[in-house]
Amino acid sequence: MYVETVKNRNSPPCILLRESYRSNGRVMKKTLANLTDWPPHILAKFKKILKKEDEGFCEDFEIVRSLPHGHVSAILGTIKKLGLDKIIFSKPSRERSIILALITQRIINPSSKLNSVRGLSEQTASSTLGKELGIENASEEEVYAALDWLYERQSAIESALAKIHLKEGVLLLYDVSSSYYEGETCPLAKFGHNRDDKKGKLQIVYGLLCDVEGRPVAIEVFEGNTADPATLESQIQKIKDRFKLQHLVLVGDRGIITKTRIEDTIKPNSLDWISALRAPAIQQLMQSGELQLSLFDDKCLAEITSPDYPGERLVVCRNPFLAEERRKSREDLLTATEKQLQKITEAVNREKRPLRGAANIGKKVGEVINKYKIKKHFIIEIRDDALNFKRDLEKIQNESNLDGFYVIRSSILKKELMTAEHLVESYKNLSKVETAFRCLKTIDLEIRPIYHRLVHRVKAHVFLCMLAYYVVRHMRNALSPILFEDDDKETAKRARTCVVHPASRSKKAERKALTKRTEDNIPVHSFHSLLEDLGTIVKNWLQMKTESVGLIEKTTRPTNLQQTALDLLGVAI
Repeated sequence: MYVETVKNRNSPPCILLRESYRSNGRVMKKTLANLTDWPPHILAKFKKILKKEDEGFCEDFEIVRSLPHGHVSAILGTIKKLGLDKIIFSKPSRERSIILALITQRIINPSSKLNSVRGLSEQTASSTLGKELGIENASEEEVYAALDWLYERQSAIESALAKIHLKEGVLLLYDVSSSYYEGETCPLAKFGHNRDDKKGKLQIVYGLLCDVEGRPVAIEVFEGNTADPATLESQIQKIKDRFKLQHLVLVGDRGIITKTRIEDTIKPNSLDWISALRAPAIQQLMQSGELQLSLFDDKCLAEITSPDYPGERLVVCRNPFLAEERRKSREDLLTATEKQLQKITEAVNREKRPLRGAANIGKKVGEVINKYKIKKHFIIEIRDDALNFKRDLEKIQNESNLDGFYVIRSSILKKELMTAEHLVESYKNLSKVETAFRCLKTIDLEIRPIYHRLVHRVKAHVFLCMLAYYVVRHMRNALSPILFEDDDKETAKRARTCVVHPASRSKKAERKALTKRTEDNIPVHSFHSLLEDLGTIVKNWLQMKTESVGLIEKTTRPTNLQQTALDLLGVAI
């Protein structure tokens, strides 16, 4: 630290307490306090203190407050670098600051809105977040009002994101997920297809639009009993009317882009699309002879045609790794089911108190079948005093013939626009949306459980989580060299012999995983452990013991690892 006098042309000089540091190889300086109003004798004493050793500093000053700061600075710096603050609202406002705080808090420690308010308060602050944004006195009512404000701005924000990341003719990824709801008062919460393994819980459904790189652009919430294909029409209208895009390639799962949706929704809007066939449709292609196994003796994909799919391209893929995985999984399920059914058979045949009655036996069998969901592969005969079962070998063989096969279907007929390999790669990009859902629901942002009662608050909560993922995704990519993530995916991708085969990790990533260190001998972290480490960069407020003068801010010097992380993000403390 040092005292610097800055001359002003038509006013007294400004006396500043500053600190120098290095960022990206450059020497920078940061102002810690304005000492202009300090009396001359105190300022002179302070200058002498700065020239002494640390013990002299400690004798004359005391630390009156310390708050974790590094992770807050990293996230807010990333938000500013991405321009997300201006996308949310072009001018500084209290509502914008509260939303930025909620996004940051959601990344650092996902919690309720009430707990977030406590974390901002000057008395109960858990970090410097409230001070950095000037909202230490924000109330719970203000937070909910800011959520309402965000909901009203959702359309404008999504349009701004679409303008940045989408353009005519690009790929647009779309998928649907759901999350369970706590309570019974929200009209959106309904019983539906459960993806969270939470039996008896109401849920909401939401559809996420991402660009080809997996950056989230828009999200929409639906009632919990909404079928996946039923969400598609509103997304297409959003693309056409709000984003003003007329020519896009929509990539969606086979459960969303169905035959009905293609005819009734996609084609009338003149959009191209990429999807896949369901297993029964693939079975029909095989039975009709249009899909022949001999095509894949020496290759992993082939284009075929079928009169059942006029005006479409069909690319058949066979992944031997997936085939083996499904064969093993099916055998494990068959064996487990047989084991449980055998126990029921023994109960029926035992001498003392045997299980009797077709209804009672059927109930026990039903519990097993519902658990393993493989009834189609068994022939089961139930009588009042007997249970007989055996594998249906014909059905098992028919299904095993399809192991590892999937068929990409698309409206893009011109091969010069998209090759067969490009079509397959485009469909596999849906895994990026699945990664977004995984981040939203579990490992990073914990979108669930949802407690809000009002419809627009639920929608605002989901949208807030999407914006937080927008930030997390960028931070993960930037920090990948020091995370347990592959930061050399292009090399691994080039080494793959066939687009159908799963991409393996690069040698660099495997070496990181094995040694737990980077090539520069820096410890490798998970994303959250790195945030926790950055949180140990603390901002301290110091005060002279003997004189009543203003507080001085002093921030912990970053470690080598912390400085590397800040440099990768392109932000400074």
